[in-house]
Amino acid sequence: MWNNDEIKGKADQAKGRVKEAVGNVKDDDQLRDEGAADEASGRVQESFGKGKRKVGEAIEDIGKDLKK
Repeated sequence: MWNNDEIKGKADQAKGRVKEAVGNVKDDDQLRDEGAADEASGRVQESFGKGKRKVGEAIEDIGKDLKK
């Protein structure tokens, strides 16, 4: 199951892609750059969330193994 960091990261990536597209249509370099930055930060946040989820799953697996 995705955590909040993964969901927010995906949303930021989508927002960034929209900003980039609008920046391209309007020929607005600042908006295009903001979109690229939003998309990059979204990828970082999503990766952080995936890592956090993997660590949590590993801890759960260890706990289950200890109960056996």
